[in-house]
Amino acid sequence: MTTSAPTGNLEDDDRVLREALRYANVPTLLMVLVQMTGELAWLDDPYRPKRTRGISDGDSGGLAPELQEEIRDEAFRAISSWRRGRPLGIPEPSDELLLRMMRLSTGEDVPNEYAAMMATELGMVRSDYDLPPLSQAPNDFTVVVIGAGMSGICAGVYLQEAGISYTIFERSAGLGGTWFENGYPGVGVDTPNHLYSFSFAPHDWKHYYAGGSEVREYLEKVADDFHVRENIELRSEVVSASYDAEAQQWTVIIRREDGAVDSVVANAVITAVGAFTRPKTPNIDGLEEFAGPSFHAANWPPGLDLHGLSVGVVGNGATAMQTVPAIVEEAKDVTVFQRSPQWVVPFEKFQLAIPEGVRYLLESVPLYQKWYRLRLGWIHNDRLWPALQKDPNWPHPERAVNGLNDIHRRNLTEYVASELGDREDLLKAVLPDYPPFGKRILLDNGWFRALTRDNVRLVTNPIARIVDRGVVTVDGDVHTLDVLVLATGYDVVRFLSTVDVHGRSGTSLREAWDDDDARAYLGLAIPDFPNLFCIYGPNTQTGHGGSIMFITECQMHYIMHLLRQMLSSDLGAVEVREDVHKVYNDRVDTAHAKMVWTHPGMTTYYRNSRGRVVVNNPFRVVDYWHMTRAADLDDYMTEPARRAEGVTHADTYESRSNGPVVPHNDSACL
Repeated sequence: MTTSAPTGNLEDDDRVLREALRYANVPTLLMVLVQMTGELAWLDDPYRPKRTRGISDGDSGGLAPELQEEIRDEAFRAISSWRRGRPLGIPEPSDELLLRMMRLSTGEDVPNEYAAMMATELGMVRSDYDLPPLSQAPNDFTVVVIGAGMSGICAGVYLQEAGISYTIFERSAGLGGTWFENGYPGVGVDTPNHLYSFSFAPHDWKHYYAGGSEVREYLEKVADDFHVRENIELRSEVVSASYDAEAQQWTVIIRREDGAVDSVVANAVITAVGAFTRPKTPNIDGLEEFAGPSFHAANWPPGLDLHGLSVGVVGNGATAMQTVPAIVEEAKDVTVFQRSPQWVVPFEKFQLAIPEGVRYLLESVPLYQKWYRLRLGWIHNDRLWPALQKDPNWPHPERAVNGLNDIHRRNLTEYVASELGDREDLLKAVLPDYPPFGKRILLDNGWFRALTRDNVRLVTNPIARIVDRGVVTVDGDVHTLDVLVLATGYDVVRFLSTVDVHGRSGTSLREAWDDDDARAYLGLAIPDFPNLFCIYGPNTQTGHGGSIMFITECQMHYIMHLLRQMLSSDLGAVEVREDVHKVYNDRVDTAHAKMVWTHPGMTTYYRNSRGRVVVNNPFRVVDYWHMTRAADLDDYMTEPARRAEGVTHADTYESRSNGPVVPHNDSACL
């Protein structure tokens, strides 16, 4: 079996296709059949798939084997005919039909407002939110992008497509952001890769959930394919950015690897520094006294040999849950110091390679790829949102926030118990006493099975101090260790803390945000900071699931809509109005007050020192998609561009786009 595109030899391709369809996702094939054949009977019984449980792909659709075989046979005939030139029976389904198809494929009642987003994802743009035309951009307008991780690369692709001059400054020696920086054992995504990828850059993924190196390779490929790499300056750390109101420009100070300091002037700045950039070191007495290797997981020493060593892991969040199962075979023993229990969901495709047949279909049948991604988007995003809403009439707030949330608690508890088997001592220790999804939900990559191993110990007593060869807990026990790993997370709530940013009035962003109380309109724009746009800013993480790639594309679509209006109207500055900013953030806080993340009795990195949720977006994915489809200049204070008399942006337009362009459907996953 090959994963390449069709060879052109139709008989050979048919043989490969027939084999590939054995591994296909049946609900996705049904959608392909509807569009290819035009036959709506595939949306009726007996072909109706059952509802997918949890985050399972539901590959069989829960259908009887003979029905699955019928669907695969008919899909073979339809795809084979399409390859031979037969046009699609329904090339552009109506909104009504799209909703009917999505409801059928997921077994759920997908709301009407998802139709426009689904049409965009499928490349059938019927939205009122079109980007203002800008085939050329002015020579004198430049953008600085801070960071060459996922968000920075995405920004580069969009700016490149518009022909806008830009430079991306990256402090590290390579691009990829967190995927370049983090090399601890087991590092990988907890979102399916066909969602954790750009809508404009599908990829032949080798695994359903890729490891860090595979994700980094993908980002590097995108940077190369879209000619972004030549605009990236590595080993160049942005230390400050200051706005000059008279010149309508930002002065950006860059420190090079050799210590040299440069100054760059730009009309706009896009921050893409990410949230998981500053490792958080716990304040534990004696930490510096540990005699062996001691480090934050983000700074894992390359080539570290753990054979025959006793390893201590402080923390049991996402990083620990990836690291511990990855090292238990190598280390002599592993001691996990749990700070608080975590809710964990089944992870059925953990480390599973994607069958070559599926890879073949995803690459050679675009309609299959689009519907597979579309369906995944629903499974991993808004379907969970209702379970996060507080029901004031729910009688058991100590264990759940509503009836649906309580069902999740029961199902997750049963799953954990089944994984631990007869280890009832562990069950009591690992089950949380707060409602599901109150903290970031984690995926089980063998965590519970690792805890049951003879060479793994779970310690729930708090750490009192660190000594030269171990950890002392409050009960007086001394846990002798050779290596100490701090899996203690990141300073997420202090957005943009690595850059000293000063706005129009001279006020720093740290002052404006009172250190850890970050706020921004749509997570993007801040009063007193004209022409500054944040990607992955405050209140933009999708805490109920989904892909940060989606949010990044939403934000870049909005930023480009705003920049295109700015340039076509010859504006020199756009600054979000204070009242617009306040109304939006009041909405954010009001929505969060009704959600599980503000439930009492637990701590979460989503909240700042005041208890305010500053990381997560409280709205549904579809709501944020609609919010960011168009930038309204009435939400901003604007200024005409200041330059030599009689010269406008229009007088200096010149096309500089020299690479592949982003498809104009600007699609992003559900």
